[in-house]
Amino acid sequence: MRFAFLRCVVAVVLPLVAGLAAGHDFVLKDLRVGNPYARATPPGARAGGAFLTVENRGGQDDRLIGVASPVAAAAELHTMTMEGTVMRMRAVRAIDVPAGAKVALQPGGLHVMLLDLKQPLAVGERIPLTLTFERAGTLEVTVNVESMVPAAAPARPH
Repeated sequence: MRFAFLRCVVAVVLPLVAGLAAGHDFVLKDLRVGNPYARATPPGARAGGAFLTVENRGGQDDRLIGVASPVAAAAELHTMTMEGTVMRMRAVRAIDVPAGAKVALQPGGLHVMLLDLKQPLAVGERIPLTLTFERAGTLEVTVNVESMVPAAAPARPH
């Protein structure tokens, strides 16, 4: 009987804990910021990138208009595009977050650039990032630093 109770507790609690560890969200009014992460940087790197999603669950458009982090002298909103075989990265003034939409800041597109890093970003670190939205205001999020190399996709059976 006691073992059966313990199995029930484990069956209920374990998925909850696993869900918390898998990702982290932050909420500000109608905005939900999901899974903020950065890639680790090699020694001597002066810049790094941070990535996240912003979901606007409200009825009014908003805009991400600023970013800041104490780990860098400056943080900027950026976009990366390919022009032929040349990668172009440039700062943008704001990122629109339309009502009812989800916007992804991800490698190869919109992202946060952390410039003049005070020290390299190391796997396992958690760094603060302040996001400023035009309507919703300011939100402090915690960014998990992950491996420079994305995890390999699982092998497919033939």
